[in-house]
Amino acid sequence: MDKLSPLPRSFYHRDPVTVARALLGQTLVRIIEHKRQPTRVTRLAGIIVETEAYLGLPDRAAHTYNGRRTPRNQTMWGDGGHAYVYFTYGMHHCVNAVVSQPDDPVAVLIRALQPTEGIDLMFQHRNTGKNRAQKQTQLCAGPARLCQALQIDRTLDGTDLTQTHTLYIERTRPRTLPKNQIIVTPRIGIPNAADWTAKPLRFYIRNNPHVTPTHA
Repeated sequence: MDKLSPLPRSFYHRDPVTVARALLGQTLVRIIEHKRQPTRVTRLAGIIVETEAYLGLPDRAAHTYNGRRTPRNQTMWGDGGHAYVYFTYGMHHCVNAVVSQPDDPVAVLIRALQPTEGIDLMFQHRNTGKNRAQKQTQLCAGPARLCQALQIDRTLDGTDLTQTHTLYIERTRPRTLPKNQIIVTPRIGIPNAADWTAKPLRFYIRNNPHVTPTHA
């Protein structure tokens, strides 16, 4: 696959709902450096097929709700175009794209990918077993699964997504998908956020088999 340009800072300097829609169809790229051969790298990549928007201070499901500011969520308070990676439930990592301007702590969670490059290595990272035909659609179907597959962890928190180093998002599509190709639902796994539980802030590509299972 030809290497494409990373999305520019201006792409992220918008509201989270707009960016959540616009990220669908773009490509998340992770560069893995080989410890024994520092000059050798492997690209792991996948098309973003599912996202969720988090609206900051008023959003009871956001880590920055009501102005919460901690070492864990500090990246969300920074400039758009950086990765916010957090660790949850003592076992999973999740990756977000910070959007908008500094001190407007909003972000877009990348929920699922359709794997396109480095799939063999992704399977090794996931340790999913031998039956790949049945499991490829599940390989990156969920935020924790995609982070495990791409080896994304807290060491990448704060990474500049506009630079082609370790983690970035390539411009695969010139414009946002048409509305009739995007399904909108409430976010997943947010049962105790009052009125925000049912807000329609999850977006995914219609009929794509790589999205998070509905029971997740």
